[in-house]
Amino acid sequence: MLGYHGTRAAATPLRVSSGVRHGGIRWRLPSVCSVGASAGGRRSIQIRAASKFDVPVMVNSCCGRMGKAVIEAADSAGLDFLPVSFGNSEEAGKTVEIRGKGIQVHGPLDREIILANAFREHPNMIVVDFTVPDAVNSNAELYTKIGVPFVMGTTGGDRTKLYKTVEESNVYAVISPQMGKQVVAFLAAMEIMAKQFSGAFSGYSLQVMESHQSTKLDTSGTAKAVISCFKKLGATFDMNQIHLIRDPKEQVEMVGVPEEHLMGHAFHMYHLTSPDETVSFEFQHNVCGRSIYAEGTVDAVLFLAKKVQEKAEKRIYNMIDVLREGNMR
Repeated sequence: MLGYHGTRAAATPLRVSSGVRHGGIRWRLPSVCSVGASAGGRRSIQIRAASKFDVPVMVNSCCGRMGKAVIEAADSAGLDFLPVSFGNSEEAGKTVEIRGKGIQVHGPLDREIILANAFREHPNMIVVDFTVPDAVNSNAELYTKIGVPFVMGTTGGDRTKLYKTVEESNVYAVISPQMGKQVVAFLAAMEIMAKQFSGAFSGYSLQVMESHQSTKLDTSGTAKAVISCFKKLGATFDMNQIHLIRDPKEQVEMVGVPEEHLMGHAFHMYHLTSPDETVSFEFQHNVCGRSIYAEGTVDAVLFLAKKVQEKAEKRIYNMIDVLREGNMR
């Protein structure tokens, strides 16, 4: 959602009937999520693309909400998901049923032999990683050791080491902490604007509020990326000024998060004010649930499968590359 409002008088942020005032700003509250994704409408295209590449997918970890969402999206797109997955020591030995198919969860001790056997049996498979930050580097080292292409959607870890690990191998990978295609497109547009119109918002002050499920303790990487662009455009801001909202009561009453999405949402709001407070701009992108990320991940899988099949010279990709390919469902 993009908003613009300017007046000749003192600052009067954009007012809407459903707004809530916070920190001197009246934020507009959406009646529905601003960004979403659906598997419907073009399913025949999805199935044709999947059958063309015949891509078995192994999703780590299937016990997490994101892993389950990816498996469901892959299944809806016509992809086969393998009945094995990595988990932590507590999850090892469990069988998770998704879409009527049992998935055996394996712990850290036997993951190498499990992956090697799966890759031997399915040489065209691709691994999807939505595990935990602490596992990013060790998992990437294993994937490159076995030689299996992978999509890394997990955030955190040592990112420099991650890229170095993949670069030194001959493995294809899509690495992106943000898998939502529309959000990635918005970030790309912000980068272009920051590059071409540097200083356009010189002197403007910036206020940022972001809301995620209470289990997310760190600051949104997407918010940091957008703020970085606004700073290149001349806005004044310190990352420590980001207002994190993790309290469910505030999320419902102040931000407008639907109660059914309290445990899975990503709301971001940016408010820019001119030095004389006569002009203000609002940028807002809201995600409810995980379907947008799951659908983007499936597109990344199909994209990577094509690159492997083509024996492309480039080996490491991100979601910008997936968007530029133009074959999204």
